[in-house]
Amino acid sequence: MRIAALIVAAGRGTRAAASGAGPKQYALIGGRPVLAHTIAAFADHPEIDEIKVVIHADDGELYAHASGRAAKLSPAVTGGATRQASVHNGLEALAGSKPDLVLIHDAARPFVSAKTILKVIATLKSARAALAALPVTDTLKRASDRGVVEDTIPRAGLWRAQTPQGFHFEPILDAHRKAAEQGLDKFTDDAAIAEWAGFDVAIVEDETGNIKLTTAEDLKLADRQMTSNIAFEPRTGTGFDVHRFTEGDHVWLGGVKIPHTHKLEGHSDADVILHALTDALLGAVGDGDIGQHFPPSDPKWKGAASRLFLEDAARRVKDRGGRIVNVDITVLAEAPRIGPHRPAIQALIGDVLGLTTDRIGINATTTEGMGFTGRREGIAAMASASVLLPYGLSE
Repeated sequence: MRIAALIVAAGRGTRAAASGAGPKQYALIGGRPVLAHTIAAFADHPEIDEIKVVIHADDGELYAHASGRAAKLSPAVTGGATRQASVHNGLEALAGSKPDLVLIHDAARPFVSAKTILKVIATLKSARAALAALPVTDTLKRASDRGVVEDTIPRAGLWRAQTPQGFHFEPILDAHRKAAEQGLDKFTDDAAIAEWAGFDVAIVEDETGNIKLTTAEDLKLADRQMTSNIAFEPRTGTGFDVHRFTEGDHVWLGGVKIPHTHKLEGHSDADVILHALTDALLGAVGDGDIGQHFPPSDPKWKGAASRLFLEDAARRVKDRGGRIVNVDITVLAEAPRIGPHRPAIQALIGDVLGLTTDRIGINATTTEGMGFTGRREGIAAMASASVLLPYGLSE
C-alpha cells in the first residue's frame, strides 16, 4: 500500500505576518522553518512513502531552503486562491504516483506526532475518511453582534477538527473534482468535502500538542518549546583577505569610509575587514566562500558595499538555526591607523550581526616594514567567527 502526505503551505499567514514574521510556515522555530519541522514529521514516519507540498507562487526560494534535502519529497506544486483549491492542485499532482491513501496536513502544525499519523492510517483500514480531532472541553457561548451572550452551546459530541485528515486517494480526489465543477469553494477543510460527498468520516482522537501556529505569539511559544530541547555544537570559521592599493583618497574598512592617501583596488568596495569576516562566517557553517556567492566576474557586484556580503553570510548562519557568539578581526597595515575608527567599525558589524561590542574584537598591527603590507602596497585582514549550530541541523 502506497501512502502519500500532502502538506498545505500556500497560505500567507496574515495574523503572524502582521507582526513582521512573514508567511508563518517559514518562520524559524528551534532554528528551522516551521515547514521544515512539519516535513520532517512525515519524512521520518516509516508508513509514509511520498510527501507533496503545496506552496504559494511567490515562495519558491523560501520553500527551497525550508525543504532542503528531506527524504520522500516529490516536486512542490503551486497552490490556488483558497485552501480548497490548493489541496485540489496537490491531489491532482499526486495522481501520477497513484497513492492508495493520502494524509492532508496543515504546514502550520509542526508538532504532529508519529502516533497520531499512525492512528489516522490505521483508521483508514475500515473507513474512507479519518479526521484527527480533539473533544471540546471549554464551555461554548454564542454572542450577539453587541458582544452579549445569547446562548450556551452544549459541548457534548463536539470536536475540534485538526489535521492530518486521511482519505482513500481516489474518492477524495473525485470529491474535490466534483466540488470544483459545481463551483463549491467554501469548504474550510477536507473532511467537510468528504461529508458533502457522502463519506462517513471517522474521528481519531488527537494529542493536545498538535497545535496550529496562527499568531506571532504562537510562534514565540513554539520557538521556546523547540529551543529548550536543542543541543548546540560550537563551530569556528576563519577568513583572510588582501587588496592592493591604487590611486584614490580613501579606503573602506569595516564598512567605514576612512580618508587615506590611496584606495584599495577591488571589484566591490575592497573592504578587507568585511570580506575576511564574511568568509569566516561562511566557513563556520561550511557554506563555501565569498567568491562563490559573489563572484568578481559578475558585474552586479561592481562597486558593491561589502556590508551586503556580510548580511548574506549572517542570514546563512541564521537560516541554519545558528547563533553568532563572537568575532575577532586583525588588520595588517602600516596605515591608516585603525584605533580611531574602532568604535564605528564595531557599531556597524554589531548592527549587521546582532552582537554587542564586547563580542567584536578589532585589532591592528604592522608587519615591521616587512612584506607587501610593510612596503605599504596594500592591506590584509584576518578574521575568526564563533558560531553555535544545532546538532543535526547544520546542512
